[in-house]
Amino acid sequence: MSDQSNKSLGEHKMGEVDQANLFEAPSIPEQRRMVEAILFASSTPVTVAELKNRMPQGSDPAFALDELKVQYSSRGVNLVKVGDGWAMRTSADLSFLMRKETIETRKLSRAAVETLAIIAYHQPVTRLEIEEVRGVGVSKGTVDLLLEMDWIKFGRRKMTPGRPVTFVVTQHFLDHFGLESAKDLPGLKELKSAGLLESTIPNVKDTGEGIDKEDQGLSENLDQPELFEE
Repeated sequence: MSDQSNKSLGEHKMGEVDQANLFEAPSIPEQRRMVEAILFASSTPVTVAELKNRMPQGSDPAFALDELKVQYSSRGVNLVKVGDGWAMRTSADLSFLMRKETIETRKLSRAAVETLAIIAYHQPVTRLEIEEVRGVGVSKGTVDLLLEMDWIKFGRRKMTPGRPVTFVVTQHFLDHFGLESAKDLPGLKELKSAGLLESTIPNVKDTGEGIDKEDQGLSENLDQPELFEE
């Protein structure tokens, strides 16, 4: 056989070896690393079939998963089966560390803002009195929302027919707006300029003088125990 033929045969055999090495499965430790990387990068559980499709031919992702499950069993994150897939999840005994408190902001409706303002400037005030000031009825949902937010609370009952309950603002309301007492409430013009009121509330004074009169009247009412009972 000529030298050229020997050279061609040698190159052919070398090509067969390279081709075999090309599809040789990675080592078990390397397969574990591959599975680990895929799971950490995925936002959803990954099935064995999906792992196999991504990994080199000859890989055994199921075996790698079994080893990883044992390896992560005592760590802060565990390898768990979710349906047909696998995923990394926070260890159950450390789930409390993942809790996050969020403050939900809710924009008050026009009715709620008006009702709250009337209570703040006219307290203690009954539902009927609120409706007389607004000129429209007050829904139970509006009052319930303000009660739930702890911005208003039930006051003393008026010693009038039916003994209706009154509403007053809470300490939480004062704290929220940085007020020492209801007497420190700003004038309605200031509230409107700050965007806290969307429209004029009927029968509530716009001037500071008017608010002082309201406060004075409130003080006078509070000094007349015969009008209320605890």
